[in-house]
Amino acid sequence: MQVAVIGAGAVGCYYGGLLLRAGHDVTFIGRPAHVDAINAHGLLLDTQFFKGYLPAKAATDAASLASPDLVLFCVKSADTEEAGRSLAGWLRPETSVLSLQNGVDNPQRLRKATGHPVIPAVVYVGSEMAGPGHVRHHGGGDIAIGAAPASVALAQTLGAAGIRTTIADDIEVTQWSKLVTNCAFNALSAVAGIPYGPMLEVEGTRDVVASAVQEAVMVARASGVSLPDGILEQILKIPAAMPNQMSSTAQDVARGKPSEIDFLNGYVVRKGAELGVPTPTNQALQVMVKLAERRNETA
Repeated sequence: MQVAVIGAGAVGCYYGGLLLRAGHDVTFIGRPAHVDAINAHGLLLDTQFFKGYLPAKAATDAASLASPDLVLFCVKSADTEEAGRSLAGWLRPETSVLSLQNGVDNPQRLRKATGHPVIPAVVYVGSEMAGPGHVRHHGGGDIAIGAAPASVALAQTLGAAGIRTTIADDIEVTQWSKLVTNCAFNALSAVAGIPYGPMLEVEGTRDVVASAVQEAVMVARASGVSLPDGILEQILKIPAAMPNQMSSTAQDVARGKPSEIDFLNGYVVRKGAELGVPTPTNQALQVMVKLAERRNETA
């Protein structure tokens, strides 16, 4: 397949790298530092089972490329509309677009910006950009995608590349479950600057996580989405499974980049205010990250 990765960061480079290794023609669209490194040396795919350079193509703009069979849309939530508008008119009717983004409303926003159908997806992967053109995998890698005419074929293609993929009949529940998980850990990891394992060992952290989760679950319920029982217990198991993982928010703050906190805890706060559900813990976590970002701006 001809594959374009829009937003060649930790998520896009990991999944794009697996597709590349499986023999697909993958082009990475990203920032100049990553683009230059990939064009010069290839993509350095650094996983638990494989480490090596893969010949790859990269560009800073998709406009000059032929329309692909599959788009992995991986930009940050704040950039969805701008990046989406740049794709309008570039996609063929048969092009499949997967939104591999955090949050719950990106597929709708992307669909509006592009005028093209978008398949929601939820990713469960720990990865980071360890350097220009170098993606390091820490754990996980499964994907859940929404039901669509192309979903079965896409799941088979992704599975053959080593990406275990399930088709979720109710993808909104899956999206909200992932959002609640992000609300539990992302801000705390970002403000502390430590990975999940040691973070949960600090007294009181579990109580804060539990409060953030409870608020988000209540907002989901008020939005018409019923999340599975025992979601807190499942979330609290994640640090043991990925003790060395830093949240994507933590990685952004550490690099002095804008985070997605307004689309994670901040989204819960906005929806809570709209629906009359108090969210003081999520608001505190959102503000803490915003303060850390301001510190970086004034440093």
